[in-house]
Amino acid sequence: MSAYRFPIPASFFGMVLGLAGLGNCWRTAARLWGVPGAVGETIMLITVASWALLLLAYLGKWIWARPQALAEFRHPVQCCFIGLVPVSTLLIALAIAPYAHEAAQTLFTMGAVGQLIFGIHRAGTLWMGDRDPADTTAAAYLPTVAGSFVTAIVAAALGSTSLGKLFFGAGMFSWLALESVVLRRLIEVAALPSALRPTMGIHFAPPVVACAAYLSITGGTPDLLAQALFGYGVFQGLVLVRLIPWLRAQAFAPSYWAYTFGTAACALAGLEFLERGLRGPIEWMAPALFVVANVVIGTVFVRTQWLLMRGKLLPVTSPVATPA
Repeated sequence: MSAYRFPIPASFFGMVLGLAGLGNCWRTAARLWGVPGAVGETIMLITVASWALLLLAYLGKWIWARPQALAEFRHPVQCCFIGLVPVSTLLIALAIAPYAHEAAQTLFTMGAVGQLIFGIHRAGTLWMGDRDPADTTAAAYLPTVAGSFVTAIVAAALGSTSLGKLFFGAGMFSWLALESVVLRRLIEVAALPSALRPTMGIHFAPPVVACAAYLSITGGTPDLLAQALFGYGVFQGLVLVRLIPWLRAQAFAPSYWAYTFGTAACALAGLEFLERGLRGPIEWMAPALFVVANVVIGTVFVRTQWLLMRGKLLPVTSPVATPA
């Protein structure tokens, strides 16, 4: 079918993560500061619509462009982005939970089971070795780390805190195990090609998403671990700011959505710190991070729409099949 001449890559589901994260920030800001709640709900509506369209297109890819879908599944880097499909489904459950709890529970179950199956598959593939170190990027966090942390967040939001704790543990130790591997690749192996540099945005996400997940399964004033995770996340963000001249070697593309989920999670954690009674530097950091998240995600969203209107959103080439 001509509509699938250039099938969407799974990485496009990163748009859902960024938008859902920003919508959740606005929901929290509405409780904390009384900002218009309609803003957050509008963002969530856009998020749900985007997810639905992307899911239909992605399923169509497996039906009408199966060779491209299989090539992506077998690619050592691009395969990791498939984990975003169930993760985005989990965030849609969070988005609709205030309006349709049973539907949210159903989507949560689908997303949690899906990310767990894919995470196990991908971890097992990595454990078998025979892998080029140059193929290791921060995208490796997506199948196990992102999936587990987001499952913990949504499970707790839907009332299953005990289940959330289990997934938090899976995400936390998966992240710690992968962190040194990813950093070693960045430090000791050839520099990332410009086309892969946006994946550095994913490296920013684990500590701040871990912080948000930890807050979701605990109560009271944020403790030392929560603040330590947040501090490490802010440090990661500042390193990315230092690398902006190097990162911009890749012209703007949909891959820039990789920066948005970590940015939103960092802002969300700061807002939740305030909401939970923490005081000190966070009192000025949280508003600043909220503004930064809106500017970054808003800019990426607008520029993505510009690419869409110019007919340059979809990639021109399909992924090359490479054994995972």
